[in-house]
Amino acid sequence: MLKTTFIFFFLAVTSFFLNLIWSSVPYAAQVPILEFSAKQMPQKEVSKTTASRGECVILGKRGNISSIKTRPSKYYSGSSWLPNVRKKISSKSAIIIDAETGKTLFSKQADTPRQPASTIKVLTGMIALKSLEKNEWVSVSRHASRMPRSKIYLETKKQYKANDLINAVLLASANDASVALAEKIAGRESDFAEMMTLRARLWGAKNTVCRTASGLTAKGQHSTARDLALIFRHAMQDEEFLNRMKKEKVRTSYGKILRSHNKALWRIDGAEGGKTGYTRAARQTYVGQFSRYEGSIVVAIMGSETMWTDIKNLVDYGFARKKQLAGKKPAGKSEKVALAN
Repeated sequence: MLKTTFIFFFLAVTSFFLNLIWSSVPYAAQVPILEFSAKQMPQKEVSKTTASRGECVILGKRGNISSIKTRPSKYYSGSSWLPNVRKKISSKSAIIIDAETGKTLFSKQADTPRQPASTIKVLTGMIALKSLEKNEWVSVSRHASRMPRSKIYLETKKQYKANDLINAVLLASANDASVALAEKIAGRESDFAEMMTLRARLWGAKNTVCRTASGLTAKGQHSTARDLALIFRHAMQDEEFLNRMKKEKVRTSYGKILRSHNKALWRIDGAEGGKTGYTRAARQTYVGQFSRYEGSIVVAIMGSETMWTDIKNLVDYGFARKKQLAGKKPAGKSEKVALAN
């Protein structure tokens, strides 16, 4: 009996001292370690000892595994919460500017001179709007009628109202209408092109030189993505120009239907107006304005091979960037996925 009592007493004392020793050991030593590289976990979770070895990291507070559950977003990195749009576009040059402030939100070789193609018709249309009355008659020279497509097949024996030809330039991107208006206003297309260059420079587009009213490839003619954005931003502040650019189609006074080449009007949310362009030398070019809850932006691209995809990605990025600069919370899960696609 005495021997049995002694054994129970010995076990109780041993258990007491073991518990006392265990409780005196630092808590961190009791927590199981995870075999992850220190580089894979947030820095604040890595102890100095393990970080120096680069071998393992210990858990934080007892029962808290939030640092293990959190994983970096598939499409977003750092604190920007924005997709890497530079890798998602084929355009050689691109820019996004805030339409209200003129501030640059994104740029890629935005100041590299390139052939502008028909985007330069924004200047042709604006000068014609300010120089001619809507019902003023315009004759068509043989030079104008022989312009290549895009065109509305003007006839030299007929006269056309300036209003119809301006719509043909801005919506249907008609080369023959561009030259007819240029010759009506300046006498010669080359003289009109000088007017276009001067207007561009008055609007801050200092790297734009025009040689044609249509934007067809010409030696010495060039613009930049930044200049196209500046030109379009100024043009869209004119109410009449804005109203024309919003239309998907119009009927001329002589019954012809003119359809806009700007597919963004029915493909991209918030599109207010835009001008397309294409030549073999320029590839696909575009400039347009978009408005959503966050405000308004102007997007310009040059040298694109996938124009509408590029524009969609740039527009989504532009509004996400405006939201970020406004100090709003990062996009929710559904919004982030939409931005990344």
